[in-house]
Amino acid sequence: MYQGFTQHKTGELVYLTGDTIPLRHAFTTRLGGVSEGSLASLNLGEHRGDREENVRENYRRLTAALGLSDQRLVFTRQVHGAAVKTVTAADIHTLFTPVPYEADGIVTAERGLVLTCFTADCVPVLLADPQAGVAGAVHCGWRSSVADILGRAVAAMAALGAQPARMRAAIGPAIGACCFETGPEVPEAVLAWLGRDGEAFIAPIADKPGKFLVDLKAANARRLTQLGLPAGQIAVSEACTRCSHETFWSHRYTRGDRGSQAAVIAL
Repeated sequence: MYQGFTQHKTGELVYLTGDTIPLRHAFTTRLGGVSEGSLASLNLGEHRGDREENVRENYRRLTAALGLSDQRLVFTRQVHGAAVKTVTAADIHTLFTPVPYEADGIVTAERGLVLTCFTADCVPVLLADPQAGVAGAVHCGWRSSVADILGRAVAAMAALGAQPARMRAAIGPAIGACCFETGPEVPEAVLAWLGRDGEAFIAPIADKPGKFLVDLKAANARRLTQLGLPAGQIAVSEACTRCSHETFWSHRYTRGDRGSQAAVIAL
């Protein structure tokens, strides 16, 4: 059985952690920052139209709560692809400067780097093998998921000495099966990705021919078990970002007028 999540509050900052991961990490909410208007209040996106000083303060609050440095952030330039990059201190990101590479997953064996991925309905997945000293952060939109970005992330971590049987995973808040309505292209891709295992995560909508509800969080959890992670070492958040749009950023609910939340992890 998959494990759960714990909510934390430091001052006004509210974030979640997966019960399976012993490393410093967080899945942020939209609560506890200084951003204003439609970006209120913990926006972590550099390109959402926010004031630079607000974003910097939001990162300062988050990293301070975790005992990490906002000078050791590593970002991806996310493109809904399946690329996974192994990062080092050379990839540390200075806020409001370009990220020179595209990757929806990053992994590392270097201590102190704050691996960061961004979501606002897509599935954030944090991975760790504490014994090997390897961690990863993966942005699993549906296109990245069915392109098997998790398979690439686990392989990249294994190249650094991690072993799937030892790995811990946390699948954070994302749009749930209750709200992720799709056409047939997503179920078809899920079945091609997971095989018959994928059938459990697809539900036709009775009064909407050709429409389906897809449980992308559970599908990614199943892929992790296919890759060799024990189910008991995987935490899956029950939170739906669209249903809980007052707590989390949801692209679908806001129709794009929104901030970004982040999943972060550091060795």
